[in-house]
Amino acid sequence: ALTAAVVAVGVVQGHDLYEMFLAGVSLAVAAIPEGLPAIVTVVLALGVQRMIKRNAIVRKLPAVETLGCASVICSDKTGTMTENMMTVTQLWAGGRTFSVSGVGLETDGEFSERNRTVDPHRAPALGRLLTMAVLCNSSELKEQNGRRYVDGDPTEGALLVAAEKAGMKKGELLRDYVIEREFPFDSERKMMTVIVRDRNGRRFSVTKGAPDVLLERATRLEWNGREQALTPAWKEAVEKAVHQMAASALRTIAVAYRPLADNEKIQSEEEAETRFIFLGVAGMIDPPRPEVKEAVARCKEAGMKTVMITGDHVLTAKAIAKQLGVLPPDGKVMDGATLSRLSVDELEREIDDIYVFARVAPEHKLKIVNAFKRRGHIVAMTGDGVNDAPAIKAADIGVAMGRSGTDVAKEAASLVLLDDNFATIQAAIEEGRNIYENIRKFIRYLLASNVGEILVMLFAMLLALPLPLVPIQILWVNLVTDGLPAMALGLDRPEENVMKRPPRRPDEGVFARGLGWKIISRGFLIGLVTLATFMTAYERSGHELAYAQTAAFATLVLAQLVHVFDCRCERSIFDRNPLGNGYLVAAVIVSLLLLFVVIYYPPLQTVFHTEPLAALDWLLIVGLSALPTFLFAGSLFTRK
Repeated sequence: ALTAAVVAVGVVQGHDLYEMFLAGVSLAVAAIPEGLPAIVTVVLALGVQRMIKRNAIVRKLPAVETLGCASVICSDKTGTMTENMMTVTQLWAGGRTFSVSGVGLETDGEFSERNRTVDPHRAPALGRLLTMAVLCNSSELKEQNGRRYVDGDPTEGALLVAAEKAGMKKGELLRDYVIEREFPFDSERKMMTVIVRDRNGRRFSVTKGAPDVLLERATRLEWNGREQALTPAWKEAVEKAVHQMAASALRTIAVAYRPLADNEKIQSEEEAETRFIFLGVAGMIDPPRPEVKEAVARCKEAGMKTVMITGDHVLTAKAIAKQLGVLPPDGKVMDGATLSRLSVDELEREIDDIYVFARVAPEHKLKIVNAFKRRGHIVAMTGDGVNDAPAIKAADIGVAMGRSGTDVAKEAASLVLLDDNFATIQAAIEEGRNIYENIRKFIRYLLASNVGEILVMLFAMLLALPLPLVPIQILWVNLVTDGLPAMALGLDRPEENVMKRPPRRPDEGVFARGLGWKIISRGFLIGLVTLATFMTAYERSGHELAYAQTAAFATLVLAQLVHVFDCRCERSIFDRNPLGNGYLVAAVIVSLLLLFVVIYYPPLQTVFHTEPLAALDWLLIVGLSALPTFLFAGSLFTRK
């Protein structure tokens, strides 16, 4: 519309129709930031490259923008917030509590009770607990290039290491026992069971799983070397031991077994997992990742709520959440049983106060995502299993684990963590926020420059002046001066406060937070000083049009190159080091050199209708070019 107005006014003022038509076409090209789609795509691609260096793979490009809106991060505990390097530190068997020394996969360690060393072979209940824990175990300890590792689940690996500390190796035990059948661990049952036969032909059903689940199905337990009926009193004693471990941030897993009759055939989990003899409980520590506490704090500072989701005991989850700063003093913890009873509507009313979900099944995650979304939150949800895929898909930002995640989970996700680390989510969100802010920066730069180009022509037409710029100069500004600095803005490093702002509202337009006003006001000033230079040079040169047009051309270019440094910050040009973006400095220098070549290289003077400028006029050009940025810095023209 402005371009059409310029052409119409120019024709009315007596300018040649053909001349105004060319000027109009040039202005139309200048008014439309045709480089914007290319720059946005390149900046997003480069941002994705930077995310890869920070161990985050973006599978869906729109997720980069969504990351800046995230207000809730729902994260698994094990392996994401913790090291997933389980180490058994306590064992409860036969009514006695044993401490276990050694960390990680070290098999050098000892067992003690009340600070006195215990020989596991002289503690039958302890030996039986470790034996059954090794038999009901589908993982193995292996060694490659001198490095030991767990081939399988880290929890099972920790049990194997504890057994080896007592001199029990899985390979040697399997010479005396034969595994007849296995019922793998299932997140709904929270148990794993094997049917074994010893060398004497006796058969057993051996189960390991969540202590509360096994206690519900047990009828007897071993206590001080004898089998006892599992009365409420004995059950309370076991629960007390489990609670003590869980309150110390230990993950607990129980072991039970049942002798089978010679002719007893087990066809299903239901038949195998009943009438247990409860043997004991292993308490293992999974230390929090050291970098996660800081990442949680940064997310909180950025206005994002972190929610821990785990299958562990409530007390274990609570203790870890407090260590990491996830659970505030007034925060609530909800278990899976309570979660199952609530509808999504009921959960929605409470969910803003809940920071930890414990003893949850994968299908609970979908209910949690839906409840948060109903509250208007933008939700990031992590997961690794096949059952996690619906929740990952439903979340605004689905996050899959790169190491432990299944292909189904990765396919459903928009972000994959190569290191399975919560801190990487925080890094990706920071990068996503910065990419979005950089897009706003070069939109501000491009459109303010374009507004300035149009207004200088419009003002000249309204004042019945000659054209301040010829079409080839307008096109040169649009292609050269706009492109390089805009691309460099897209590579700008994050501002210091990028993770100290609240999440961007999802319905926020790109021109929000005063961006539209900045574009119009700064474009108006650029147009004004360019026209002022043109009029001054036109008068001083004795109405030498080509000279005046060259001065206006140089002013427009310099005003834009100064303005690009102002675009680096939301507040003021003085808030950031102007040399902080090396790419931008290089782009400005290249643009300046090209400007001097166009003005002073004779063959190009003919093409671009330029003439060499006097030193005094350069002082005028430099002074007026700086005015739009420096004169009004901190005034109404920079309001937010």
